[in-house]
Amino acid sequence: MQALHIIKIGGNVIDNSENLHRFLKDFTALEGAKILVHGGGKVATQIGESMGIEAQMVDGRRITDIDTLRIVTMVYAGLINKNIVAQLQCYGTNAIGLTGADGDFIRAKKRPVKTIDYGFVGDINDDSINPANISKLIDAGFSPVFCALTHDGEGQMLNTNADTIASALALALSGLYETTLVYCFEKKGVLMDVDDDDSLIREINPERYEQLKAEKIIHSGMLPKLDNAFTAISCGVKAVIIGHSDDLGNLKNEQGFGTRLSK
Repeated sequence: MQALHIIKIGGNVIDNSENLHRFLKDFTALEGAKILVHGGGKVATQIGESMGIEAQMVDGRRITDIDTLRIVTMVYAGLINKNIVAQLQCYGTNAIGLTGADGDFIRAKKRPVKTIDYGFVGDINDDSINPANISKLIDAGFSPVFCALTHDGEGQMLNTNADTIASALALALSGLYETTLVYCFEKKGVLMDVDDDDSLIREINPERYEQLKAEKIIHSGMLPKLDNAFTAISCGVKAVIIGHSDDLGNLKNEQGFGTRLSK
Protein backbone atom coordinates (compact mmCIF):
# COMPACT_ATOMS: atom_id res chain seq x y z
CA MET A 1 0.00 0.00 0.00
CA GLN A 2 1.38 3.42 -0.98
CA ALA A 3 2.33 5.78 1.85
CA LEU A 4 0.50 9.12 2.17
CA HIS A 5 1.31 12.05 4.46
CA ILE A 6 -1.50 14.48 5.32
CA ILE A 7 0.00 17.60 6.88
CA LYS A 8 -1.91 20.40 8.57
CA ILE A 9 -0.20 23.76 9.14
CA GLY A 10 -1.28 26.40 11.62
CA GLY A 11 -1.25 30.16 11.67
CA ASN A 12 2.29 30.39 13.01
CA VAL A 13 3.45 29.20 9.57
CA ILE A 14 0.97 31.08 7.39
CA ASP A 15 1.45 34.40 9.17
CA ASN A 16 5.24 34.45 8.72
CA SER A 17 6.58 34.43 5.17
CA GLU A 18 10.03 33.18 6.21
CA ASN A 19 8.52 30.28 8.18
CA LEU A 20 6.21 29.48 5.28
CA HIS A 21 9.04 29.39 2.71
CA ARG A 22 11.09 27.06 4.92
CA PHE A 23 8.11 24.82 5.63
CA LEU A 24 7.13 24.51 1.95
CA LYS A 25 10.70 23.56 1.00
CA ASP A 26 10.59 20.82 3.64
CA PHE A 27 7.15 19.73 2.43
CA THR A 28 8.50 19.46 -1.12
CA ALA A 29 11.44 17.36 0.11
CA LEU A 30 9.07 14.74 1.56
CA GLU A 31 8.99 11.79 -0.80
CA GLY A 32 5.80 10.13 -1.94
CA ALA A 33 2.16 11.15 -1.90
CA LYS A 34 1.18 14.11 0.27
CA ILE A 35 -1.70 16.46 1.05
CA LEU A 36 -1.48 19.86 2.74
CA VAL A 37 -4.33 21.37 4.78
CA HIS A 38 -4.38 25.00 5.97
CA GLY A 39 -6.60 27.63 7.56
CA GLY A 40 -5.75 31.31 7.84
CA GLY A 41 -8.01 32.82 10.48
CA LYS A 42 -5.63 35.60 11.54
CA VAL A 43 -5.21 36.87 7.99
CA ALA A 44 -8.97 36.71 7.44
CA THR A 45 -9.52 38.74 10.62
CA GLN A 46 -7.00 41.39 9.56
CA ILE A 47 -8.45 41.77 6.07
CA GLY A 48 -12.01 41.77 7.41
CA GLU A 49 -11.16 44.56 9.85
CA SER A 50 -9.59 46.61 7.04
CA MET A 51 -12.99 46.34 5.30
CA GLY A 52 -14.93 47.28 8.45
CA ILE A 53 -15.99 43.71 9.28
CA GLU A 54 -15.10 42.76 12.86
CA ALA A 55 -14.48 39.10 13.72
CA GLN A 56 -17.03 37.61 16.13
CA MET A 57 -15.66 34.82 18.33
CA VAL A 58 -17.33 32.62 20.95
CA ASP A 59 -15.08 30.33 23.01
CA GLY A 60 -12.38 30.66 20.36
CA ARG A 61 -14.73 29.72 17.51
CA ARG A 62 -15.50 32.11 14.68
CA ILE A 63 -19.10 33.14 14.01
CA THR A 64 -19.43 32.98 10.23
CA ASP A 65 -22.16 35.34 9.08
CA ILE A 66 -22.59 36.06 5.37
CA ASP A 67 -20.04 38.91 5.32
CA THR A 68 -17.50 36.79 7.18
CA LEU A 69 -18.10 33.88 4.80
CA ARG A 70 -17.27 36.15 1.88
CA ILE A 71 -14.05 37.22 3.60
CA VAL A 72 -12.87 33.70 4.51
CA THR A 73 -13.71 32.41 1.03
CA MET A 74 -11.61 35.15 -0.56
CA VAL A 75 -8.74 34.77 1.92
CA TYR A 76 -8.59 30.99 2.41
CA ALA A 77 -9.39 29.81 -1.13
CA GLY A 78 -7.82 32.79 -2.88
CA LEU A 79 -5.04 34.75 -1.23
CA ILE A 80 -3.53 32.10 1.05
CA ASN A 81 -4.23 28.96 -0.98
CA LYS A 82 -2.93 30.29 -4.29
CA ASN A 83 0.18 31.82 -2.73
CA ILE A 84 0.98 28.44 -1.18
CA VAL A 85 0.37 26.64 -4.48
CA ALA A 86 2.54 29.12 -6.42
CA GLN A 87 5.42 28.68 -3.97
CA LEU A 88 5.11 24.89 -4.05
CA GLN A 89 5.30 24.96 -7.85
CA CYS A 90 8.45 27.05 -7.52
CA TYR A 91 10.03 24.45 -5.23
CA GLY A 92 9.02 21.49 -7.42
CA THR A 93 5.78 20.19 -5.92
CA ASN A 94 2.99 19.92 -8.51
CA ALA A 95 0.33 21.27 -6.15
CA ILE A 96 -3.33 21.87 -6.88
CA GLY A 97 -5.28 24.26 -4.63
CA LEU A 98 -8.73 23.16 -3.54
CA THR A 99 -11.79 23.78 -1.42
CA GLY A 100 -14.11 20.95 -0.43
CA ALA A 101 -16.47 22.04 -3.21
CA ASP A 102 -13.91 21.33 -5.96
CA GLY A 103 -14.39 17.83 -7.30
CA ASP A 104 -17.10 17.32 -4.66
CA PHE A 105 -14.21 16.28 -2.40
CA ILE A 106 -15.66 17.33 0.98
CA ARG A 107 -19.34 17.82 1.78
CA ALA A 108 -20.35 19.09 5.19
CA LYS A 109 -23.59 19.87 6.99
CA LYS A 110 -24.35 23.37 8.27
CA ARG A 111 -23.96 23.33 12.03
CA PRO A 112 -27.41 23.26 13.67
CA VAL A 113 -28.35 26.10 16.00
CA LYS A 114 -28.42 25.04 19.64
CA THR A 115 -27.46 27.70 22.16
CA ILE A 116 -25.28 29.57 19.64
CA ASP A 117 -25.82 30.25 15.94
CA TYR A 118 -22.37 29.82 14.36
CA GLY A 119 -23.70 30.80 10.95
CA PHE A 120 -22.22 29.25 7.81
CA VAL A 121 -20.03 26.71 9.59
CA GLY A 122 -19.78 23.16 8.31
CA ASP A 123 -19.58 19.99 10.41
CA ILE A 124 -18.04 16.88 8.87
CA ASN A 125 -19.56 13.42 9.24
CA ASP A 126 -18.47 9.89 8.34
CA ASP A 127 -19.37 10.16 4.66
CA SER A 128 -18.22 13.75 4.03
CA ILE A 129 -14.97 12.85 2.24
CA ASN A 130 -14.88 11.49 -1.31
CA PRO A 131 -11.72 9.33 -1.21
CA ALA A 132 -12.14 7.89 -4.70
CA ASN A 133 -12.08 11.33 -6.33
CA ILE A 134 -9.18 12.56 -4.20
CA SER A 135 -7.13 9.45 -4.98
CA LYS A 136 -7.43 10.19 -8.70
CA LEU A 137 -5.53 13.44 -8.16
CA ILE A 138 -2.90 11.78 -5.95
CA ASP A 139 -2.39 8.88 -8.35
CA ALA A 140 -2.00 11.39 -11.21
CA GLY A 141 0.95 12.94 -9.38
CA PHE A 142 -0.71 16.03 -7.86
CA SER A 143 -0.34 17.20 -4.25
CA PRO A 144 -3.73 18.56 -3.13
CA VAL A 145 -3.68 21.71 -0.98
CA PHE A 146 -7.00 22.03 0.87
CA CYS A 147 -8.12 25.22 2.56
CA ALA A 148 -10.64 25.25 5.43
CA LEU A 149 -13.77 25.44 3.27
CA THR A 150 -16.35 22.78 2.39
CA HIS A 151 -19.79 22.80 0.75
CA ASP A 152 -23.22 21.38 1.50
CA GLY A 153 -24.02 19.95 -1.94
CA GLU A 154 -26.78 22.54 -2.43
CA GLY A 155 -24.63 25.44 -3.55
CA GLN A 156 -23.56 26.77 -0.17
CA MET A 157 -19.93 27.18 0.91
CA LEU A 158 -19.18 26.47 4.59
CA ASN A 159 -16.33 27.51 6.88
CA THR A 160 -14.89 24.32 8.44
CA ASN A 161 -12.17 23.65 11.02
CA ALA A 162 -8.87 22.76 9.31
CA ASP A 163 -7.83 20.26 12.03
CA THR A 164 -11.10 18.43 11.50
CA ILE A 165 -10.65 18.39 7.72
CA ALA A 166 -7.13 16.94 8.06
CA SER A 167 -8.31 14.20 10.42
CA ALA A 168 -11.30 13.32 8.23
CA LEU A 169 -9.06 13.11 5.14
CA ALA A 170 -6.68 10.77 6.97
CA LEU A 171 -9.50 8.50 8.10
CA ALA A 172 -11.21 8.37 4.70
CA LEU A 173 -8.00 7.74 2.75
CA SER A 174 -6.58 5.14 5.17
CA GLY A 175 -8.41 2.44 3.22
CA LEU A 176 -6.47 3.34 0.08
CA TYR A 177 -3.09 4.44 1.47
CA GLU A 178 -0.83 3.86 4.45
CA THR A 179 -1.78 7.19 5.98
CA THR A 180 0.20 9.32 8.45
CA LEU A 181 -1.42 12.48 9.79
CA VAL A 182 0.93 15.31 10.80
CA TYR A 183 -0.10 18.39 12.80
CA CYS A 184 2.46 21.21 12.62
CA PHE A 185 2.11 23.89 15.29
CA GLU A 186 4.25 26.17 17.51
CA LYS A 187 5.59 23.53 19.93
CA LYS A 188 8.06 20.70 19.32
CA GLY A 189 5.33 18.20 20.18
CA VAL A 190 3.72 16.90 23.36
CA LEU A 191 5.82 18.14 26.29
CA MET A 192 6.26 16.80 29.82
CA ASP A 193 6.53 20.47 30.87
CA VAL A 194 4.69 22.92 28.62
CA ASP A 195 7.27 25.61 29.44
CA ASP A 196 10.28 23.43 28.58
CA ASP A 197 10.82 22.71 24.87
CA ASP A 198 13.46 20.13 25.77
CA SER A 199 10.90 17.96 27.61
CA LEU A 200 9.53 16.43 24.41
CA ILE A 201 7.77 13.06 24.66
CA ARG A 202 8.91 11.19 21.56
CA GLU A 203 6.30 8.41 21.42
CA ILE A 204 2.90 7.81 23.02
CA ASN A 205 0.75 4.70 22.71
CA PRO A 206 -2.77 4.38 24.19
CA GLU A 207 -1.52 2.94 27.50
CA ARG A 208 1.07 5.69 27.91
CA TYR A 209 -1.57 8.28 27.04
CA GLU A 210 -3.86 7.08 29.84
CA GLN A 211 -0.92 7.26 32.26
CA LEU A 212 0.00 10.83 31.19
CA LYS A 213 -3.62 11.93 31.60
CA ALA A 214 -3.86 10.37 35.04
CA GLU A 215 -0.67 12.20 36.09
CA LYS A 216 -2.12 15.49 34.72
CA ILE A 217 0.89 15.90 32.43
CA ILE A 218 -1.47 16.09 29.45
CA HIS A 219 -4.54 18.22 30.12
CA SER A 220 -6.83 21.04 28.90
CA GLY A 221 -6.34 22.11 25.27
CA MET A 222 -4.14 19.17 24.27
CA LEU A 223 -6.72 16.55 25.31
CA PRO A 224 -9.20 16.92 22.41
CA LYS A 225 -6.34 16.93 19.86
CA LEU A 226 -4.89 13.70 21.27
CA ASP A 227 -8.31 12.08 21.77
CA ASN A 228 -9.05 12.71 18.08
CA ALA A 229 -5.60 11.42 17.13
CA PHE A 230 -6.05 8.09 18.92
CA THR A 231 -9.55 7.75 17.47
CA ALA A 232 -8.02 8.15 14.00
CA ILE A 233 -5.37 5.51 14.77
CA SER A 234 -7.98 3.05 16.03
CA CYS A 235 -9.88 3.54 12.75
CA GLY A 236 -6.98 2.74 10.42
CA VAL A 237 -4.58 5.71 10.33
CA LYS A 238 -1.01 4.40 10.68
CA ALA A 239 0.24 7.18 12.98
CA VAL A 240 -0.36 10.77 14.04
CA ILE A 241 2.62 13.07 14.54
CA ILE A 242 2.51 16.43 16.34
CA GLY A 243 5.51 18.72 15.98
CA HIS A 244 6.94 22.14 15.19
CA SER A 245 6.68 23.30 11.59
CA ASP A 246 10.36 24.32 11.60
CA ASP A 247 11.37 20.68 12.18
CA LEU A 248 9.36 19.08 9.36
CA GLY A 249 12.56 18.37 7.43
CA ASN A 250 13.44 15.75 10.06
CA LEU A 251 10.36 13.74 9.12
CA LYS A 252 12.17 12.31 6.10
CA ASN A 253 14.33 10.26 8.47
CA GLU A 254 11.28 9.22 10.56
CA GLN A 255 13.16 10.42 13.62
CA GLY A 256 13.81 13.64 15.41
CA PHE A 257 10.43 15.14 14.58
CA GLY A 258 7.73 15.75 17.16
CA THR A 259 5.67 13.26 19.10
CA ARG A 260 4.54 10.11 17.31
CA LEU A 261 1.22 8.61 18.40
CA SER A 262 0.61 5.03 17.34
CA LYS A 263 -0.89 1.70 18.41
